[in-house]
Amino acid sequence: MTKELHKIVFSAMRPTGKLHLGHWLGALQNWVTLQKEYNCVFAVADWHALMGEYENSQQLKEYGIDMAIDWIACGIDPQKSILYIQSEVQEHLELQMFLSCLTPLGWLERNPTYKEQLREITSRDLQTYAFLGYPVLQAADILLYKSTAVPIGEDQLPHLELCREIARRFNFLYKKEVFPDCKAILTETSRLLGVDNRKMSKSYGNAINLSDSVEEITKKTLTMITDPKRIRKTDPGHPEECNVYSYYKALAPELQGEAHIWCTQATKGCIDCKRTLATKLTDYLGPMREKRAQLEKDKDYIRDVLNDGAKKAKSIASQTMAEVRQAVFG
Repeated sequence: MTKELHKIVFSAMRPTGKLHLGHWLGALQNWVTLQKEYNCVFAVADWHALMGEYENSQQLKEYGIDMAIDWIACGIDPQKSILYIQSEVQEHLELQMFLSCLTPLGWLERNPTYKEQLREITSRDLQTYAFLGYPVLQAADILLYKSTAVPIGEDQLPHLELCREIARRFNFLYKKEVFPDCKAILTETSRLLGVDNRKMSKSYGNAINLSDSVEEITKKTLTMITDPKRIRKTDPGHPEECNVYSYYKALAPELQGEAHIWCTQATKGCIDCKRTLATKLTDYLGPMREKRAQLEKDKDYIRDVLNDGAKKAKSIASQTMAEVRQAVFG
């Protein structure tokens, strides 16, 4: 399939720790597919990470390399897509400055994610100028490449709509259609919970990571909380209420029917069920794990990919900024 030049997808992830199954199901799996049809630009968003991790920023560079390894191991192809470190393309901040000048404060203060994170994240001080304005940097990320589509979950739609409003305001104020309208490519949000039945999160330490060894996957799987109503092995289970069963549905659908039967008919206990799942998970992640092991031995290659990606990204970004300056200053 030939990719059309004007079909550009932008997406990014913050390098704040190891990627896990939730990242694969909620984003990366879709990124791999999008490469076939779109010109994709994927950023390691270290500036976004810095907004929340400014007090513990020393690991961001290492996390960025680690993230790029996971991306390529998952199937992101540097020959098809642009992969780069956000802070290597200074035009992101330049465009953020232009857009900050015309973004009303009320738009940022009404951002639902901003208010939610201020309530929920108490381990870090997020009452900063940068954190309030991070949707403007997010808009700059997208608009810098004149992206026509962004893959997001439904919960992120308010962010994209704010980006669109900022773009429209710029075009209206300066009487030039510099930025195209950008649509959402809705992706199904991963419904897998962590091994402790909480939201799968790096900060909770409850995730099965894409980089986990066979031993780590097995150990984590065996600690998973199962159906709380099934007290004894002989008790019939309730698969739809069991987190382990949700993993079968998402990652081993060929065993979903069997798992439902052995649970509801109590022909297999929860420990045996988890052992079977651990085997399926190690098999599922096997190709990624093997590719990752190869890539980890050649981090110079990863750096070369990211440097080359930054040059390609900068080439596009500099053209956009020339148009922005012309529109603003004449």
